[in-house]
Amino acid sequence: MTTVSASTLITRLNWRYATKKFDPAKKIPTATWTALEQALVLSASSYGLQPYRFIVASDPRLREALKPLSWGQAQVTDASHYIVFARKRSLTEADVEKFVNLTTDTRGLARGSLKGYYDMMVGDLVKGPRSAWVQEWAARQTYIALGNLLTSAALLGIDACPMEGLDPVKYDEVLGLPAQGYSTVCACALGYRAADDKYATAKKVRLPAGELIQHR
Repeated sequence: MTTVSASTLITRLNWRYATKKFDPAKKIPTATWTALEQALVLSASSYGLQPYRFIVASDPRLREALKPLSWGQAQVTDASHYIVFARKRSLTEADVEKFVNLTTDTRGLARGSLKGYYDMMVGDLVKGPRSAWVQEWAARQTYIALGNLLTSAALLGIDACPMEGLDPVKYDEVLGLPAQGYSTVCACALGYRAADDKYATAKKVRLPAGELIQHR
């Protein structure tokens, strides 16, 4: 299996930055975008439950409507692609059952063979203490997916800008998310940096590894 070298990974991570100015004339090729969507699908999540949805805003009118709800940031309309990350507002036994059935069918297991796993998830997220803050739990899962997307984009030479500077309540209204059982968490613009984006050449500012990482 071909793997990415350690040096290539670090080089690509140093190359990436939160792109402030995109070139609106440059679009991500279809095959590359399909790979990035699959990176979202393949992201890790707690229990594997994937309590989120990714809304790819392709309609220019929709993106224009979202721009003023995003502090007027031009990335919303200028980037090649724009994704809204939404979390599930609640988790039910039916949600867990759907996931368990999908697992048994995908892996060719007997129905009922994962009852212990089902009971554990229900006992934790539906009926347990974490049920009181399951929306926060779901939001954390979306950030795992966001991080995976940013790294994947960097490896593919795609610029990205993760965005929390937006009004999630108004986003929900425009996208009709509450009726679907979801709510906005954050967003991400992806495409290609503009030649005159001054942040592209700015040095990264990071705390020393020794201050962030402890070896015990």
